Amino acid sequence: MLASWVNYHSRWRGLVLAILHGIQALPLFLVALGLLLLLANPDALNWFPAFGLGDDTEQYSSWSEELLQYLRHLVLPVFSLLLVALPGFVVQLDGAMQQELREPYVATARAKGAPPVQVVRKHVLHNALLPVLPLFTELLPSMVTGSVVVEMVYALPGMGRLFVEAAAQQDLPVLLGVVLLVAIARLASQLLADALYQWADPRIRLHR
Repeated sequence: MLASWVNYHSRWRGLVLAILHGIQALPLFLVALGLLLLLANPDALNWFPAFGLGDDTEQYSSWSEELLQYLRHLVLPVFSLLLVALPGFVVQLDGAMQQELREPYVATARAKGAPPVQVVRKHVLHNALLPVLPLFTELLPSMVTGSVVVEMVYALPGMGRLFVEAAAQQDLPVLLGVVLLVAIARLASQLLADALYQWADPRIRLHR
């Protein structure tokens, strides 16, 4: 995990946090366009396809080759969503870990001879996760809504473009379906956060 690595290699902490804060300040469409110009540009790095999900008329020798080409088209869109969501989690987790490193149990673990990596990963990280886990309730909904921007930038067929076209045509059933999907994603993310709470601290029990 990036946050634990930053706390273990403290000399890189300032630089990494500065980069994360810079990425966090950028809107999703600008990040997606930047990746498109950098990694799908013949004049720069032409590593990934620029748009779409491939040519339907192209014949592949095997299903694995077709799957590989499909995944290559999804790398930049998925990476755009993750790159926008990552800085908030890492910055918050780093702040929580800095607070935990000042607690007495950390000094006790170090006095017993625990290596710095073990102190961070087995003692500090679990306690620092607790105040950060509520951020997971926004992860899935933000990725669902962010797909609208990503699909328009990369010309992908999907829910995002369907939502935009339905809004332009005032197609209320489709709009309601998309809103329902976002609500389900939010509910699923809350359930995920509750499960992660119990994993991070087994003493926590949900009321039924």
